[in-house]
Amino acid sequence: MAKKRVTMNKVREIIRLHEEMGLSYRKIARALRISHPIVSQYIADVKAVGLGYPDLKTLSDTKLLELLEKRRNETERYSKLSERFPYLAQELKKTGVNRLLLWEEYRKECPDGYSYSQFCYHLQVWLNAADVTMHLNHKAGDKAFVDFAGKKLSLVDLKTGEVRPVETFVAILGASQLTYVEAVESQKKENWIKANENALWYFGGVPAALVPDCLKSGVTKGDKYEPDINPEYGAFAQHYHTVILPARPHSAKDKALVENAVNLVYIRIYAPLRDRIFYSLEDLNQAIWELLEGHNQMNFQRLEKSRRQLFEEIEKPALKPLPLERYELRTFLNLKVQFSYHIERREDKHYYSVPWEYKGKRVQVLYTDRVVEIYHDHLRIAFHKRDRTPHKYTTLKRAHASPPSVLR
Repeated sequence: MAKKRVTMNKVREIIRLHEEMGLSYRKIARALRISHPIVSQYIADVKAVGLGYPDLKTLSDTKLLELLEKRRNETERYSKLSERFPYLAQELKKTGVNRLLLWEEYRKECPDGYSYSQFCYHLQVWLNAADVTMHLNHKAGDKAFVDFAGKKLSLVDLKTGEVRPVETFVAILGASQLTYVEAVESQKKENWIKANENALWYFGGVPAALVPDCLKSGVTKGDKYEPDINPEYGAFAQHYHTVILPARPHSAKDKALVENAVNLVYIRIYAPLRDRIFYSLEDLNQAIWELLEGHNQMNFQRLEKSRRQLFEEIEKPALKPLPLERYELRTFLNLKVQFSYHIERREDKHYYSVPWEYKGKRVQVLYTDRVVEIYHDHLRIAFHKRDRTPHKYTTLKRAHASPPSVLR
């Protein structure tokens, strides 16, 4: 309501000229010799209390003033609360912070402020009207959501001109919504795990959980209650001291954040690149990352802060530190020990020895680019350097076997 109060008769005249004469705010202001903002404010106030000119004619000056004062006080009270909305939304993302705590702090500063239920109502209305996912209130450092985009980018073979589609990996932190995007050759598990790892190093820390959609690269069985995690992806999570929490099948809420991120990637990365031609993943990713930084630096519509700013303020301190070394990709196999006391690594066509007493038993084989480890009943029974020489045997004497270990 305007700071300079006018008489109630002039308020009635403002409403009459507006409703019955249809004059513009500017003409009313000129006719009554008051400012344009005062006209606008009184018309808004009268509408807000549900009155029209016929109602105003039957009200006493005292009653009309009382209604307008009540409207003014409500407007001022809401204005004071609304100024806090961006701060409240940010605080809600911090561990242990809830609406009750924020309301108690608000009432200490504003003793005449809203009740708890009205406080929560107005805050939720504002959150719902803000960016589509801001109201989810993910806690800082809690989750990163990861998925492949449905639509693909492409590379062109420089020699043949053949167009080859490539996959786009997207990761987004729940609280700050800082986003990572990378083009990869395929959805194979080695590309999936490497992209997950690159995202963690881009973030500079590790969230408490990774939430993938139920794609085969990360989840072998998308059961609602007991999803099976690919062992390679599980080993990756152990290396980074995090946990895999697959999105529940048919649960839109679990996927909303990353799906919204993918849609923004289409707008802010795919669209600007639509007329450009790339001949290598390196060049494509360089272009992606330049646009990605602009996306992360762009302010939310109503929060007046960017993803990068939110990340630095609330999420980065909550992430767990990265390990000293990157993850070494490993593969798990379940094989039967042959009569020659060896197992065959068929990819290399090479054979590795196992202690004789395990002949005919099933063992778990873990191999990397450097080593081959063989386990039985969760304990390591053989350790070899990887040898890619085909049709050859690597045989160790029992005395040279490595010390016991457990399956990682």
